[in-house]
Amino acid sequence: MTAAYWAFMLTDGALRMLVLLHFHTLGFTPLQLAGLFLLYEIAGVATNLAAGFLGTRFGLAATLKAGLAIQVAALLALAALDPAWAVGVSVAYVMAVQGLSGVAKDLSKTAAKSAVKALAGEGALFRWVAALTGSKNAIKGLGFFLGAASLAAAGFVPALLAMAAGLGAILVAVVLLLPPGLPGASRGARFRQVLSPSRAVNGLSLARMFLFGARDAWFVVGLPLFLVEALAPVIGGGSAFFVTGGFMALWIVGYGAVQGFAPAILRARGRSVAEIAAMAVDWARVLTVVTGLAVLASVAPEGWRVPLVLLSLLAFGVAFALNSSLHSYLILAFAGEGRITMDVGFYYMANAAGRLIGTAASGLAYAWGGLPACLSAAAVLSLLSMTAARRLPELAKRSQST
Repeated sequence: MTAAYWAFMLTDGALRMLVLLHFHTLGFTPLQLAGLFLLYEIAGVATNLAAGFLGTRFGLAATLKAGLAIQVAALLALAALDPAWAVGVSVAYVMAVQGLSGVAKDLSKTAAKSAVKALAGEGALFRWVAALTGSKNAIKGLGFFLGAASLAAAGFVPALLAMAAGLGAILVAVVLLLPPGLPGASRGARFRQVLSPSRAVNGLSLARMFLFGARDAWFVVGLPLFLVEALAPVIGGGSAFFVTGGFMALWIVGYGAVQGFAPAILRARGRSVAEIAAMAVDWARVLTVVTGLAVLASVAPEGWRVPLVLLSLLAFGVAFALNSSLHSYLILAFAGEGRITMDVGFYYMANAAGRLIGTAASGLAYAWGGLPACLSAAAVLSLLSMTAARRLPELAKRSQST
């Protein structure tokens, strides 16, 4: 299960960088580039709701296999893009394919995360969640570098075909080798059950939505274009792609590493769910302060601007990773018995909604005011995430007492 999820996330990260940098070189505007990813995020909102239901109704193994198969189809479809098509047709086609990829990602993610709750012991839950989430993000970070490097070295279509072939081989291996033991189908599941009745799950989901909106407000469009535009006149376009992809990869890999070690960093062993929820509030405050510092870095004098922005965003990555890891544990701790997959699906629906908000904000803000505007939007969303998280400790205590 983990190996298949890793392989999927490698292609997911590579595909994002391939699409962003390839269409940037074709002259797409920041708004058009953001538009390429909007359907991906819109699909995620709907798919995460459906994925929770599908995972319960048809079993986690079937949900994972469906996600892998759809991603292979999306990669092949994107490779069939005709460069002679008009810009409007190309945008619509790539948006549709990205939407298909968004469906694939959320089916795979919901299956993998729900499997942790089903297979890990209660005492080891935070450790296993952190290990899976952290390693997944490190792999996705390598995918960012792979996407940028393969675009520079091989080109758009060969890179897509290679990824489709590799992921197809993983799908075959999953079909043949995945052992039994995952939760199977529950034919009594009903779609209306995907909406969570838990105030703790709902509050956490709201905080998660704003958290990921804050990240993607600068990550999706703002930072890559800022780096390429700042570095290309100095080191050339091809080298700027490598440096941009390298930093994005470093950020994601570092974020994943911090997530993986979060239980040790936070000294969470033996702490109650309410105590861990209180940590989530504290780290939401830290993230809000760090984002404000990043805004200041983005308007520093020109000679200092790029290094200060990169340093501030590395600090953002640490605070964001600890917030995210705490959330990933809390959703499984809050998830109700008998509706684990549905609560996880609802939570990741909020995650996708946050990414949608952040993606739209990234394109609009960059077109309006460059990276400082993107980071200002991120600061507002960080503050909203902190506000939404404030009642989590109280809600955790109530859920433990009932």
